[in-house]
Amino acid sequence: MTSRSPNTSEEGSVFGSANVSEEWQRRKAQRGKVNAIADEKMVDLANLRAGSRVLDVAAGTGEQTIRAGQRVGPGGYVLATDISTSMLNLAAQAIRDEGRSNVETRVMDAANIDLEADSFDAVICRQGLMLFPEPVKALVGLRRVAKPGSRVVALVWSSAEKNPYHWLPLAIARRVGNIPSPGPGEPGMFALGEPSILEGVFRTAGFLDVFHPSSSFTKAIRLGGRGC
Repeated sequence: MTSRSPNTSEEGSVFGSANVSEEWQRRKAQRGKVNAIADEKMVDLANLRAGSRVLDVAAGTGEQTIRAGQRVGPGGYVLATDISTSMLNLAAQAIRDEGRSNVETRVMDAANIDLEADSFDAVICRQGLMLFPEPVKALVGLRRVAKPGSRVVALVWSSAEKNPYHWLPLAIARRVGNIPSPGPGEPGMFALGEPSILEGVFRTAGFLDVFHPSSSFTKAIRLGGRGC
């Protein structure tokens, strides 16, 4: 079942387009092969266990949501949120196909998480944080809904030079279309690729215990407390 939170707008979000969602769905199998190892690492770092309550932010079509639902089992709960109704409709269908009764979808802007404080054992965000216009604001909200001592884990793209197969086509398209590259502090595929930038965003949001694994693809952030 998909429900909508109030005051949510898809205006300005390329992922709000039904055409984009359909193309995203067509590439699901290919994306699954590319992301499988990183997705598994993400849910490992989130410390998901049987019975855990998990918030999946910018869930898209929900491949990692289903993985989280498998981890927490029938006694757990996963809430998948995204600003795009069309994306979440595809996620909801995939969840039904999997027979996952412990997973719910809800349309919600990551910058305005309207959920109860201290209500989740873990928060995950796959390849979304670097695209948020206000990542710090979003993280403040995610920190609020995560229980003290729980983990908030974000999977982001590393720097452009470490991802030539994605960076080069984007660079060519921008050059041909005369489209400027995102400036410092602006959202973009590689906006949080440098560990120091990603760590700074989390620390600005009030996270105390910040770490990332050695992988250039995965960045993990642990919530160690709610104070500054």
